[in-house]
Amino acid sequence: MRAVSSPFDENELRLRGRRAWVKSAVLTAASAMALSSRARSGATNRESRGASNQPSGKPTPGFGNKMVGFMLAHEQFPVAQLVELGIAAEQAGFDLLATSDHLQPWQANEGHSGAAWATMGALSQRTSRVWMGTTVTCPTFRYNPAVVAEAFVTLGSLAPGRIFLGVGSGEALNEQAAIGSWPKWPERSERLIEATGIIRQLWTGQQIVHEGAYYKVNARLYDPPPKTIPLLMAANGPKAMHRAGLHADGLITDPKTWKEHKSEFEAGAKAAGKDASKMPVLVEQYVVVGDEGDAERAAELWRFGPKAFKSYYNIRDPKEIQQRADSEVPLEKVYGDWPVSKDPAVHARTITELFDSGATIVNIHCGQEDQKRVIEFYGKDVLPRIKHG
Repeated sequence: MRAVSSPFDENELRLRGRRAWVKSAVLTAASAMALSSRARSGATNRESRGASNQPSGKPTPGFGNKMVGFMLAHEQFPVAQLVELGIAAEQAGFDLLATSDHLQPWQANEGHSGAAWATMGALSQRTSRVWMGTTVTCPTFRYNPAVVAEAFVTLGSLAPGRIFLGVGSGEALNEQAAIGSWPKWPERSERLIEATGIIRQLWTGQQIVHEGAYYKVNARLYDPPPKTIPLLMAANGPKAMHRAGLHADGLITDPKTWKEHKSEFEAGAKAAGKDASKMPVLVEQYVVVGDEGDAERAAELWRFGPKAFKSYYNIRDPKEIQQRADSEVPLEKVYGDWPVSKDPAVHARTITELFDSGATIVNIHCGQEDQKRVIEFYGKDVLPRIKHG
């Protein structure tokens, strides 16, 4: 892949990157303090926010407490269906809805790629309690960070106190496909840090004049968020885990990365003067409610998973990703670590173990076609077994 040419030499890029880091670190610390303050008063706020318009009387959960989420996979289902699934998930007792944010699906056989922000906008008017956010939005190429800041302020006005933003450094299937540009990881990481700082600055509602290594923004958001919008950063390796600890309010990752590189996240948080134990950690957990045959059918659509962030993230074409995954990744390797069972105790145990490891949000992702059956199973038989709070 060709790296994007830059008008700056390497030393200048490093200098500008350090300056962007300082700005972002200051804003990150301020945001973390606000998030921590809200968490301390969470019980009172939860009662006042959610009970009045939620039929069950269950209040909006405080973000960062133990939560179970449900993944709305834009790769696998059309938007209209995802909206209905999100409504059903809230009614079943899930605390959070996460949405993938892609221009194209990872594999061509997944078949869909609706716009995540539109889904969240529709769900803001059809739900009253669940938190909603992206896992994840790339705010550096096909989306300008100023546009991301505006979009999530707008979503926050539609669902006050229920929106979070998850950000990441992107994949070629989205960014290169949309604008033809896909630089190497160091630049993508630097862009993410700078973009995160811009978003935070714009969320203050003040006029900002930003001239960084990659972005120049002179703007003001005239509708700043009335409530703190938690900003989480995705990570799938040790360097990215450290970066998330430094620059984000919390983390989005997978069970394996969390267990292997948790210390990097904690070290990054410590370097930024934050307490990692008080930061939200969202872990995406694939599940199957059924037998091995059900697991194999689901795994066919998510076969890229084991190599997604080892090599496939550099591939622009979903058809090529699918072809390579079919030839390189055995199905049993895809679902080998998933809980595959009709026994609710198996699913509950997986969630509890992740909570015990320090994760605060377990986001359930099921690749099965019958999503309603999975939601009903969790609502009736699994979620009641999970101790929240």
